[in-house]
This record gives sequence, C-alpha cells and structure tokens, in this order.
Amino acid sequence: MDPRVLAVLGRGVVPLDLPLLRADDLGVSRGDGVFETMHVREGSAWLLGEHLSRMASSSARLDLALPDHTALADLVAAALQAWPSDREGTVKLVCTRGPEGEGPPTVYALVTPIALASLTQRRAGITVVTAPLGFTADARASAPWLLGGVKSLSYGVNMAALRWAAGQGCDDALFVSSDGEILEGPTSSVVWLDGETLCTVSLDTGILPGLTAAYLLDHAAEAGLTGEYRRGTVDDLLDSSGAWLCSSGRGIARITELDGKPLAPAPLTDTLREILGFAL
Repeated sequence: MDPRVLAVLGRGVVPLDLPLLRADDLGVSRGDGVFETMHVREGSAWLLGEHLSRMASSSARLDLALPDHTALADLVAAALQAWPSDREGTVKLVCTRGPEGEGPPTVYALVTPIALASLTQRRAGITVVTAPLGFTADARASAPWLLGGVKSLSYGVNMAALRWAAGQGCDDALFVSSDGEILEGPTSSVVWLDGETLCTVSLDTGILPGLTAAYLLDHAAEAGLTGEYRRGTVDDLLDSSGAWLCSSGRGIARITELDGKPLAPAPLTDTLREILGFAL
C-alpha cells in the first residue's frame, strides 16, 4: 500500500492518482510557483509557522497570489490527519500560478516517508563537491530576476547539480560564487564550526534563508556555542572543527569529504542532531 497522502486546497484528502494539474498549469510549463518542505514528527509539521512565512515571502517576490496562512495550515493539518502520528516523514506544500491566463493557483500538500538515502546520510555523513554558480556572492542582491532567497518551483539547476555531483561520486553539491564564497547546497544550507562559534552563510549573499540552520544557530547555546551569520570560503570549511549540510527532511548531515579532502570528525554532530530533534 502506498504510504503517501495527498490533500488539495478546498477538497481535503484525495486519492493519489487523482488528476490534479492541467497541462497548461504554469507550475508545470514554467516552474512558476513556490513550495515548502517541512519535517513531519509526532503527527505535526515542524516549524510550520516559519515555513509559511518563508512561503509568503517567496510568493510576494514572484507576485503570486497565495492563500492565507490559516488556509495553508489547515491544508497541511488535513493531510497529516491521514498520516500515522508515529511515522517520520515530510510534507511538501505547493502553490503554482495555475492555468495560464486563468488561474486560480493550484495548491496541494503531499506527505511522504523520509527517503532511505537521507536516513543513511543522516547517520553516516556525506561527501560533497563544490559547484561554481557562475556569479558573485553579491550579484543576486541587485538582480531580483535571479530569485535569490526565493523557494520557487524552478529547480532545474538544483536537480542538475545533484545529478552532476552523483556523477562525480559524491552525495551532494555545494554552490560557490565566482568570487570564491560558499553559498548553499541545491536543497540544503551549510553550517560549520569555527572554534566555539556555529556559523552559517550570511543572507546578503542571496541564499535561501535556511530554517533548519536558523534553528540551530538560535539554539547554539544548548551546545555551549554561539551562533553567527557570516561569509565564508571552502578553506573555512576545510579548516573548521566540523561542517554540515542541513535540510528539512535529512536534518543534519556531517560533511566527511569536500572536493576529495577529508574534514574534521565533527564530534558535535550527535548533539546538534538532538537539538534539532531528528532521530537516527
């Protein structure tokens, strides 16, 4: 039996094979829309309010009409009512622009189990290769069409980067600016430890504000650390006491190797995972 659950705005939980998207839906033909992926634990979507706020910010940048927070939260709740409360998973909330020239937006929530690969990487760590993004770290601040900080459905580049990394024999990729600054992974944020400071990349580089990374920095004191947003380089990661990629589904995964070079063992990995509340 397929464990996934699908809920559609205004219709509630529906069969997985229900025809949902029209052929002219701009979310399909143009990648025109926004989404959020949330970790599901104990029957609830973790950091739901933060994810809905980020979704609203993304939709505003795209001039996309988004249902209000209450409607979206109710949609997520409806999907999770049909999901076992003791099962870990993710819920992906999607809003497309809808059929071209007509609208309204197509809005749905899909709950799925955590992929086995993500669970393995959470436990064992990941190998990462850097991928040049092709513009400077400051470029997106003055070029809104580059969609810096927007979680849009236009994920072709992100998925291509992951396939390229796999072709290099690595688990994941890390985008680097043309002037040598680390930015973000295709589906994750990077965090590293510099002495007693837990760091993630400054938002003025145009990265997507990572909610899992932000939670870690906000709770860094629980690990005896301080949190800081800063700019960094590949050398900063190589010289760190540990570096990780963070995302809503995988949680936190230690980078064991970057561009073929080993990283420090990162003994705080288990502590940071426990702060985030992810199981092994």
